[in-house]
Amino acid sequence: MFYQPENGHGLPHNPFKAIVAPRPIAWVSTQDQAGVANLAPYSFFNAIADAPPQVMFASTGRKPDQPESKDSLSNIRETGVFCINIVSKGLQDAMNASSAPAGKDVDEFELAGLTKANCDTITCPRVDEAPAALECRLNQIIRLDGDDNYLVLGHVTGVHIKDEVLNDGVLDVTRYQPLARLGYRDYSAVESVFSLTRPKA
Repeated sequence: MFYQPENGHGLPHNPFKAIVAPRPIAWVSTQDQAGVANLAPYSFFNAIADAPPQVMFASTGRKPDQPESKDSLSNIRETGVFCINIVSKGLQDAMNASSAPAGKDVDEFELAGLTKANCDTITCPRVDEAPAALECRLNQIIRLDGDDNYLVLGHVTGVHIKDEVLNDGVLDVTRYQPLARLGYRDYSAVESVFSLTRPKA
């Protein structure tokens, strides 16, 4: 089949997000100026540079109790910081619980039964159970085409890695099986890994 997005696809569900898959999940923790923590998963996410390390995630849609977009974006605008927690297979239910459309005064750490840990370089909590976490300082927020679509760019100022996911000094993803978003209600976990050697010039 072929379709042009502006004309619709004619399928029961939008296939776009299923085509661009798997997508890593940014489990974004933030805190507003009153000290209320927020935790929410975003699957439009990736690392975009490594020297200095930088990441991006996109926020789409909005909540009725926020002036624009969602709690994460509002808190980042207020404080200029956020933390990206990596979701392991063992945390899938907690991640899913934190995606509930809760009010802006609800602490999703409590909702999902998670433990808050202090960050070292920024002033918001991180998920203590996460195998890794990236402390980030806001670089810029870019308004994208469409209603309530925003791109958040951040510099990584601190990195947390659980000792048990390191194997001879190498991050071993098979030890925690990072979760990825597919399409629809589908997810995947990395359970096998293979290596390729780059060809020489």
